Amino acid sequence: MLIMRHELLLVAIAVILLIVEIFLPNERKRLIIIPSLLLMAGVTIIGFLPGTTGELFGGMYRNTQLTILLKNILNIGVLIIFVQSVDWLKKDENKEKISEFYILMLSTLIGMNYMISSGDFLMFYLGLELATIPIAALAAWERYKEKSAEAGVKLIFTSALSSGILLYGLSMIYGTTGTLYFTDVAPLINGAPLQVLAFIFFFAGMAFKISLVPFHLWTADVYEGAPVNVTSFLSVISKAAAVFIFTIILYTVFAKIAVLWSQVLYVITILTITLGNLFALRQQNLKRFLAFSSIAQAGFILLGIIGQSQIGMTTVIYFALVYIFSNLAAFGVVGIIANRTGKENIDDYDGLYRTNPNLSLVMMLALFSLAGIPPLAGFFGKFFLFAAAAKQGYYILVLIALINTIVSLYYYLLVIKAMLLNNSDRPIAHFKSDGFTRLGLLMCVFGIVVVGFISAIYEMVLNLSFGLF
Repeated sequence: MLIMRHELLLVAIAVILLIVEIFLPNERKRLIIIPSLLLMAGVTIIGFLPGTTGELFGGMYRNTQLTILLKNILNIGVLIIFVQSVDWLKKDENKEKISEFYILMLSTLIGMNYMISSGDFLMFYLGLELATIPIAALAAWERYKEKSAEAGVKLIFTSALSSGILLYGLSMIYGTTGTLYFTDVAPLINGAPLQVLAFIFFFAGMAFKISLVPFHLWTADVYEGAPVNVTSFLSVISKAAAVFIFTIILYTVFAKIAVLWSQVLYVITILTITLGNLFALRQQNLKRFLAFSSIAQAGFILLGIIGQSQIGMTTVIYFALVYIFSNLAAFGVVGIIANRTGKENIDDYDGLYRTNPNLSLVMMLALFSLAGIPPLAGFFGKFFLFAAAAKQGYYILVLIALINTIVSLYYYLLVIKAMLLNNSDRPIAHFKSDGFTRLGLLMCVFGIVVVGFISAIYEMVLNLSFGLF
């Protein structure tokens, strides 16, 4: 059972927290926070220890060195979110729901792990649903607020629709091949019309999870309505897990119709990057701003997937790691200020550098990394994505992506300009963040500044990706 180490450890934590929740009185619920952080940190550390690989349940569950790495990346992101959420969870309105936050988030992470390790479409779908339902509850966390309740309802309904579409596609795959196992389906994919239709339905379902245009319309409303810490989870962890399994299935199951799905990705990449950037230009609310920014970033990730090679898979994983640090740093700053002041608009950040220079610096580093400015890690991530696409001859696509990078730099600079150059009669007052908040931001800054220079990370991912080809 050590093959399923990651999932069992997370289940154990969730059960422990559930038992503690039952016996701990309401006035002492905050005592759960520190043990939860320590347990999650322990799982993250254990995940990097040498692990057992193999298959379970007749091949429905597969654990390889690559899937272990992907789970470890998700664990790092969740640990940072846990650390950044301490100050928010200590607020009076959350003190009775602290354990619920951790249990729901762990349940979602367990589903993502099963999804990543799936060896057939049934395990994949079960993991996908387990990852989706708890996050809908988290989106509606502040249920007495109209926008939060709306976010939860929109997420659950649109998730149900997309899951139904995806499941219909999977039924077509089963109908044409007679099996759901990835290794058995792959040689039977021959480009028959029903299989092409099955792929379209599968792609549509996954495109919703990744927020690809035109399946992105839920994103901004849900991101705005959900609490900032939940929004950061949606924009980073949820998206990364979907991208990981989507890439694996494309490269293994649908490898024989790569000509077809590469054409689909070509069009979707242009639409996603361009529309994500154009809508980001119009936003004033920072959560909606980062929502459309994340849509554009999803389009950049497709550049690596369309690379259709070991390098393409490597760049997707590497960029996801960099994206976790960059986006969580940006959402971390937004979350701190929102929790302390309730302000979430770009105009509210006018003159922030004069009152809170450290937060301004972290935000600037995060936005520059998202924009791909050297020498931050985001530059190396985007460079490798562009290189993977260019290696396959998609020069026009790379050119369009580069132009959009300039557009994205412009709207990221709008936030930086507000913090550093604009004046305000009523700037956000100076405040001191708690130790956990500073630790979470420090972890993100470390990743943004250092990861790009550690070439061993890219080489390790490259070697682990070899097993898919």
